[in-house]
Amino acid sequence: MIGRLQGRLEDHWQEGGRCGLLIVCGGVGYEVQVPRGLHERLPIGAPATALTLHVHHVIREDASLLFGFERKDERDLFRMLLGVSGVGPQVAMALASTLEHEQLIAAITAGDLGRLGQAPGVGRRTAERIVVDLRDKLPQAQASGDLAGPSEGPVEREVERTLAALGYSDDEIRRALGHSHNPEDSDGVEALLRRCLGWLAREGA
Repeated sequence: MIGRLQGRLEDHWQEGGRCGLLIVCGGVGYEVQVPRGLHERLPIGAPATALTLHVHHVIREDASLLFGFERKDERDLFRMLLGVSGVGPQVAMALASTLEHEQLIAAITAGDLGRLGQAPGVGRRTAERIVVDLRDKLPQAQASGDLAGPSEGPVEREVERTLAALGYSDDEIRRALGHSHNPEDSDGVEALLRRCLGWLAREGA
């Protein structure tokens, strides 16, 4: 089984919603599927870019597949997702491509089914199984990557989902909530959403 690759980046590819790299190690080229975020960050086109990936190796009767990650904890979470009923490698990779590592952990620990459901192939039942199976298995120290911080509740999560549906990026949503949310307020979704939209409109002006 292949668990780690260290070599140079030779090429990249995209097929549908899947992203991959060709890594040359000791004269042998390995095609590795990677999260979209990693694919977009790498300096594609720069010759002989050194690269190390932590790999999960899937062997089937008709194929041998490699899934690569920058960090070992990212690969470990991928493997935990594969242990959930109904979650195969492509669904787990879709989650890793839709949400950054810390955001994915935060969504699971918060039970945020809507956020998990943003990943292709993840329906409500699958999201529920992921939360039930993994919520208590994730180290609490890793759950600090939530968008709105430790005070986030159902109102903030609903506002996040609404803003995401309107096309705002994670960074814009995080900053809007940071400027608009007051832990002492008891406003509902509409009031907080109104303040966030007002702040985003001012920032975009």
